Amino acid sequence: MADSGERFKRKQFGNRFLKNEDDVFKHNAWDNVEWDEDQENQALSQVCEHVKTKMTLEKSIDLENNADQHWDNFYSVHQEKFFKNRCWLFTEFPEIKSLKDEKSSCILEVGCGVGNSVFPILSHCSGTNVHVYCCDFSSNAIKILKENSEYNEEHCTAFVCDITNDDWNPPFALESLDIILLVFVLSAVKPEKLKHVVRKFYEYLKPGGIILFRDYGRYDMAQLRFKEGRCISENYYSRGDGTLVYFFTQDDLKNLFVDAGFEEVQNLIDRRMQVNRGIKKCTNESFSGEAS
Repeated sequence: MADSGERFKRKQFGNRFLKNEDDVFKHNAWDNVEWDEDQENQALSQVCEHVKTKMTLEKSIDLENNADQHWDNFYSVHQEKFFKNRCWLFTEFPEIKSLKDEKSSCILEVGCGVGNSVFPILSHCSGTNVHVYCCDFSSNAIKILKENSEYNEEHCTAFVCDITNDDWNPPFALESLDIILLVFVLSAVKPEKLKHVVRKFYEYLKPGGIILFRDYGRYDMAQLRFKEGRCISENYYSRGDGTLVYFFTQDDLKNLFVDAGFEEVQNLIDRRMQVNRGIKKCTNESFSGEAS
């Protein structure tokens, strides 16, 4: 998504395609796997069953009111060991890689966790005038990030922020950011608050700035695996640890960003098949909204 006519030409992500079903167990993953009508209907049926067994309103309100505590607990338990560093960022988002050539640039990662995107970006941009801002809902996550030996306040500023609030009090001005990076973060926001959040992104981006986005797509295996009582509302769930997740369609994303003033430049979905060659089993992941 971008707020000007500036466009970045990029090939669609993923380059391993399953052309022959007999080859399915030759690799660990396949990109852009097409579903047939039966698979679509089966997934829709499963999601409809989820809605029939929604959790109580009292429980869902409690989860949403204490969302920060659940993320703090998550990082208290897992520290920096749960997620791997996202070195794939530079392949799928070449705009980040090109920052190294800019005279002076600012990038903000929202929902930065313990720095799995931040530190690869800092390493790539070492010796340049790129400044990385990063924020997270969890104060524990920011504490862990700042304790990392690679954290350098000269080139990186980490802060706690609830992006659903009216006032972020960020360490940067309006219209000052070149890039905002969102990796599996908007799905954790209550759907009713998404319009407000995206509008705040628009206010802090420079004219011509870009949003780089990756998140859960509708009918991802993570959605289909949910059991009874985990559904809060349509396509919005609570995990076992109390953290929340929403599953997007491409139309969801287009309407969300365009209504906030952005121009849609690219909005792709990758329905990826993960293969366990040991037990001969395939599962599907659906990543939506990978866009600039």
